Amino acid sequence: FLGDIDSINIELVIKSFDFLKHKVNYILICNKNDFLKSLFFKKSKLKINEILDPINFSIYKKDCVNIYNIENISQKKHINLINQIKISNNLANTTKYDLITMPINKTIFKKNMNFIGMTEYLGKINQTRTFMLMHGDKFSIIPMTTHINLKKVSKYINSKFIENFLKNIFYNIKKTKYGLNIQNIKFLCFNPHCSEEGTLGIEDIKIKDVLKKFKKIKGPYSGDSIFMNIEKNTLYISTYHDQALIPFKILNKKSVNITIGLNYRRLSPAHGTAREIKNKSIADNNSYVTCLLL
Repeated sequence: FLGDIDSINIELVIKSFDFLKHKVNYILICNKNDFLKSLFFKKSKLKINEILDPINFSIYKKDCVNIYNIENISQKKHINLINQIKISNNLANTTKYDLITMPINKTIFKKNMNFIGMTEYLGKINQTRTFMLMHGDKFSIIPMTTHINLKKVSKYINSKFIENFLKNIFYNIKKTKYGLNIQNIKFLCFNPHCSEEGTLGIEDIKIKDVLKKFKKIKGPYSGDSIFMNIEKNTLYISTYHDQALIPFKILNKKSVNITIGLNYRRLSPAHGTAREIKNKSIADNNSYVTCLLL
């Protein structure tokens, strides 16, 4: 799924094409005319091959960008993108091929509909619970809460929610074959210094009590020091988004966003649309390439 073209997405496709064309077969799901206009603007000589039946790879051409065209159904951008997401999801469920979703500008959606993020939306339309797992070359992380207001996080720190969350991620990591080779799992505290024996709050006492039921999980650990000594193949579970995403994006050179909980494998580059560097030819394609090779 090409995602938002007002971004670095098309630059990543162009920049990575020669390297990927003999390593992996992939079909780009997008509006063909929008893609062609961008190629013309960028003066790219890439050729496209339109795939009429995305389930049949017999007409696939390695020397072309293979596209499954989705006609725009509205003048409104978010409606066209939602339509493309739904079609991409249906194809992934039907074929069991991996789905890679390129970055979108969530603001466009949130101004017009109830949209938290791609991870949550895919869970909604598949009627299942989904989880964000960020996998890097040095370590991986899962935030217990994702795209919510920070002041709302504490209400999720209760025994029932944490226990269900941990049971779900264990089940889905085992079910989904990503070859992540996770050997250690560490849980981060909610408050600074793990609440300093309860003087800053009781949230971390609740977390500690739940972790007694999960022998494979160590912790909780203070978030301000846990990333100073990283053991490879470790999965860190954070209580909220930025607690783990900030060190994850700083310390990992190669990283991908993985959705667990679906009936197929969904991956996404671990960055946003980067509109501020669109058309500057400086976009880093490492995360995009890693998604396709994973």
